[in-house]
Amino acid sequence: MSSTSSLKRSDLTIPIVLFAVFWGIAILLWLTTGRIFYLFNFGYIGAALAVGLGVYVALPARKKPLGRRLAQFLVGAYMLLFLGLLQRENMQIEGFFFYLLAGIFAGSVIHYLVAKVAGVLIFNRGWCGWACWTVMVLDLLPFKRHKTEPLPAPWWGLRYVHFGLSLGLVALLWWGLGYRVQEQSLIELYWLLGGNLLYYATGIVLAFTLKDNRAFCKYICPIPTLQKIPARFALLKIAGKADKCTDCGACNKMCPMDINVSGYIKNNQRVLSTECVMCLECVNVCAKDALFANFAVDKVRNSSHSF
Repeated sequence: MSSTSSLKRSDLTIPIVLFAVFWGIAILLWLTTGRIFYLFNFGYIGAALAVGLGVYVALPARKKPLGRRLAQFLVGAYMLLFLGLLQRENMQIEGFFFYLLAGIFAGSVIHYLVAKVAGVLIFNRGWCGWACWTVMVLDLLPFKRHKTEPLPAPWWGLRYVHFGLSLGLVALLWWGLGYRVQEQSLIELYWLLGGNLLYYATGIVLAFTLKDNRAFCKYICPIPTLQKIPARFALLKIAGKADKCTDCGACNKMCPMDINVSGYIKNNQRVLSTECVMCLECVNVCAKDALFANFAVDKVRNSSHSF
């Protein structure tokens, strides 16, 4: 992408839509629950993401990733430090399961529904690329361009094993030992701290072992288990112009999730892989400006490039 490309009105579509959706959720939850916290919470997250995307759009090509890093820190630090450490909200997937069992529509339930389930239908797995507090740290590691081949297919199944173990642990504690949610308690804080320390340690070890910052995301993280189906039907995806694509492979090499981006484009499809985290690295590295992100509805057809 040319570093001298001018800012077009259409470039601001995604940050404007994202800002509007989050503020719509903020106002709706505020009016229906009477809790002004929701107005602040979702309003802040929407504004932070919109600012990060706006900075990405405005910066020249080589500096565009700074916009995504800004959004990661604005949202990730807020979620982990303010909501997690100060408010003692258990944002781990186990917290989501516990809140569902307890019938509590708050905290992690709202977070998961908005960011990791229903929201995926609109913004794809953008949470993973722009707001995840685990990736906020892992992206600081030196292996942005992974130098090893991705692990074979069976390894990708570890995330489902992780999901099953988390669900089994919750079931054991809930029905076997009678554990019940204690909102904003020290126990909820311990869940958050223990889970995040384990995630960070595992992610860093995997990154240095496999020379890949995103190894944890690809093989271990359980969250894609919830995102896979809605991501396939997401409105926001990477698209491209086949006539501009030279099949140079730069987008494939830069993709942190090992997606055959050019394969989709040459097949006149948007990137349908549910591994895409909308980091926009492929868009940024394309020398022919053949790639872009847009909102659309995809035709359902088989593709040899999907994961």
